[in-house]
Amino acid sequence: MNLFKKLLFGCAASAMLLATSCATNGKAQQGNTQQSFPEEKLGWKLGAQAYTFRMFSFADALNKIDSAGLRFVEAFPGQTIGAGSTEKMTYELSKEGRDLVKKLLNDKKITLHAYGVVGAKDAEEWDKVFAFAKDMGVKVINCEPKEEMLDVVSNLADKYDILVGIHNHPTPSIYWNPDVVLKALNGRSKRMGATADVGHWMRSGLNPIDCLKKLEGRIVHLHFKDLNEFGNKKAHDVPWGTGKLGLKEVQAELKRQNFKGMFSAEYEYNWENNMPEVKESAQNFRTAL
Repeated sequence: MNLFKKLLFGCAASAMLLATSCATNGKAQQGNTQQSFPEEKLGWKLGAQAYTFRMFSFADALNKIDSAGLRFVEAFPGQTIGAGSTEKMTYELSKEGRDLVKKLLNDKKITLHAYGVVGAKDAEEWDKVFAFAKDMGVKVINCEPKEEMLDVVSNLADKYDILVGIHNHPTPSIYWNPDVVLKALNGRSKRMGATADVGHWMRSGLNPIDCLKKLEGRIVHLHFKDLNEFGNKKAHDVPWGTGKLGLKEVQAELKRQNFKGMFSAEYEYNWENNMPEVKESAQNFRTAL
C-alpha cells in the first residue's frame, strides 16, 4: 500500500512539473510573438506596398510580404491577381476575383489596409474606386487628386467612411511640398489627410523631419523608404537604417506626434529580388524601436 502511494505521488508530481513547464514555455512563446512586432504597441502597422513587387502577381507579392515578416499590404491598381486569375486589382475586379483576393489574404493572415496610389477621371469613377475599396475592407485610399476633384474626394471619404491620404511624388508633381498638401486639406473632410512619402521628400531635397512636423495631426499613412543619397531624384532605395533618412529620428518624431497607422515599405530597387532587403528593413525598423 505504501509503495502504491509513493508511485501515485510520484506520477502526480511529474504531471504538475510537466504542466508548469508547458505553461512557462507557452508564455515565453507568446512573449516572443509580441516582441516580434514591437510597433503594435504604438498603434503602428508595418507592411508593404505591393508595388514593391510589381514584377509579380498580387498572390506572389503576398508570399514575399509574408516571408519578409510583414502582416499588412497596400494594394496598387493594375497588378495582376495571379493564383489562376488574370484580372487586375482595380474597381472592375469581378466578384469571383474579389473573393479570390480575400481568400489569398486570409490564407496568409495578411490584412489589406490601404489602396493606392490611385486616380480617377471624374466623380463617377471616383465613386467606383471608393465602393471597391469599401467592399475589400480598405481603410485608407492613397491618391493625388486633381484640384477640381478635391471636394468630390472629400465627400466620398465621408460617404464611405474611408480615410484618404494625399500622396507626394517628387518635384515637380502637384503635392511634392507639404505646404501644398495642407492647402488641399484646408476646409475639407477630417477623414482626409496626408500619405507621407519620406523618400520622395528626400529626392526633392526636403528634410523629412521638417515635413512631418508641418503635417502633424494630418498624417494617415506613410510610404517608407531609405535612400543612398539626399537631394538626388535618381537616388535609390537601401535597407532602412543604412541610408540618409535617419530612421531613429523619424521614428522618434512619429512617436512624439502619437501617429497611428500603417507604414508601407515601398522598395523601388533591385526589383527582381528585393524581398531580402525588405525583410532586412523590417528587422532594422523593429530593432530601432
